[in-house]
Amino acid sequence: MTDDTAPAQHPADSAYHRRLPIGEVLDASAVAEGLPWAFESITMRPLEPMLIPEKPRAGELDPDECGHCGPSVHTIWHDDLWQVRAGWDVGGLPFIGGVAPRDHWLLENAPAAVLAGLGPLMQRVSQAVKSIPGVARCHFGRWNDGSAHMHLWALARPEGMMQGRGAVLAFWDEILPPLPPAMAEDHLRIVAEALAAGGGEAFPHR
Repeated sequence: MTDDTAPAQHPADSAYHRRLPIGEVLDASAVAEGLPWAFESITMRPLEPMLIPEKPRAGELDPDECGHCGPSVHTIWHDDLWQVRAGWDVGGLPFIGGVAPRDHWLLENAPAAVLAGLGPLMQRVSQAVKSIPGVARCHFGRWNDGSAHMHLWALARPEGMMQGRGAVLAFWDEILPPLPPAMAEDHLRIVAEALAAGGGEAFPHR
């Protein structure tokens, strides 16, 4: 669906939406006070109108346009049901990867056989990421606003980095100095080989 054929958007209307101060700059001091190890202060943009219908996510109207489907050189590991991709961009964290089913599923419609493998896989990914030298924790996040394909993010928190605790860790990837390419590649190899040691295949499309 192109912009020319997309339905016109209009403000969302519910009891929740009608109480919101659209257009105002809201006080974000509670966030800075709640995460004082990360933020000195935060300035928000004015609250924008919340328009519906929302624009379709990638792969929502046409699964053939889904970036998670099909082979990719960024797949560092896969088995019959799941895949882990990483390395499409190099940031400042030791590792960021995407965990997704190989087939085009949402959380809401994925078969039980696929979902049953997620818990054990998260455990394996966490252990693999923490085997990178200098990594203390593996954080997981799920937003799913960019793609209509179930996926989770796995993020490595550096050892001793108390400023990276909690949900703020993702922001630090854009702020810390980017990893040297050789180090980034080495970290991908460590995670891929650790996952493959428990089954599946490392770097299937390289």
